Amino acid sequence: MALGTATASYDMRFDSGRICLDLVATTHPEERLDSAARLRNWITGSGLVPPGTPLTAVDTAWLASFRELRGHVAQLVRGELDGRPADAALARVNAVALGTPPAPWAVRADDGSLRRRLHAPPGCPELLSVVARDAVDLLTDPVAGASLRQCEGDNCPIVYLDTSRGRRRRWCSSEVCGNRERVARHRRRAALARA
Repeated sequence: MALGTATASYDMRFDSGRICLDLVATTHPEERLDSAARLRNWITGSGLVPPGTPLTAVDTAWLASFRELRGHVAQLVRGELDGRPADAALARVNAVALGTPPAPWAVRADDGSLRRRLHAPPGCPELLSVVARDAVDLLTDPVAGASLRQCEGDNCPIVYLDTSRGRRRRWCSSEVCGNRERVARHRRRAALARA
């Protein structure tokens, strides 16, 4: 499945580098998945489904399932970063990954180009399977696993994949936490200059 874009959509963030990490990021700075409509927006914005995919079945049961998987993925990723294996979370993510992901089809668009569509409207277990498989792929890939970073911003819990040259990225987003840090640094320098 395609990864989300680096820009926010529907006030969600899609800049962590992986769909599973983008799901984990929906808790910061506040709960972003607080309704079925917001979950539908996240599913579409993350690239989990192709544009135009009907998501009429998304309801509060889907919301509960996505939030549950989010909690397990967060425990697993943070456990790996901190050297504290979260085997109960690993078992749950593995179980969800066993599901069958939605089947993609190539269809001809009006202009003659091929576009990706899903064979049938996706169900919740199929989409959860895609997110769980993304987490499994991320954490079992030594290169990707070594690129996992915790944002250095004050009180920012976001985990992201550092794909920057030299692997020196410090913040989940240069525009969010990076800007805050630069402003704080400027204020400290200005205060020292006045003193």
